[in-house]
Amino acid sequence: MAMDTAPTTGELTDNAGRDMSLLLVDDDKPFLNRLARAMEGRGYSVRIAESVEAGLAAVEEAAPAFAVIDLRLGDGNGLDVIARLKEKRPDARGVVLTGYGNIATAVSAVKLGAFDFLAKPADADEIHSALAAGPNARPVPPENPMSADRVRWEHIQRVYELCSRNVSETARRLGMHRRTLQRILAKRAPR
Repeated sequence: MAMDTAPTTGELTDNAGRDMSLLLVDDDKPFLNRLARAMEGRGYSVRIAESVEAGLAAVEEAAPAFAVIDLRLGDGNGLDVIARLKEKRPDARGVVLTGYGNIATAVSAVKLGAFDFLAKPADADEIHSALAAGPNARPVPPENPMSADRVRWEHIQRVYELCSRNVSETARRLGMHRRTLQRILAKRAPR
């Protein structure tokens, strides 16, 4: 898929002369467009891409100062874009977004050059804070973190989707009874 270009602010630098170019890579088009508008409102010059291929092409064309990249994309892994960005522009600050967070993936993202790792749903304020934070800054704890029940539900949903919505296979992989899984899937997401 070709790279789309969102309307930009026209300026690549802020008042202090810092490069404010930002690449957003996510295959969720509504989320991508909302985030692009929100980040433009915070002074970034935004380009968007909906796939690993388009993200890599955008990095090759002009490596941005900042990048926000989804981990799992339809055509591959967003970490490939982070790795290429760090090769082209070592000072770039990349944030990896994912609904599939785990420690091993977070470690891989940081080793490949990601500056931060945020779990979806992350809002524009959290993303801006991560991009603007200094190299030794510790992230501020979220005001409304997901509950343990919500984290469990998200994990079950992820495995269910990865198993092509096959209840029996999902139950086997999660080590739970199929009927228990069906009851969980039938309920609304916890808060």
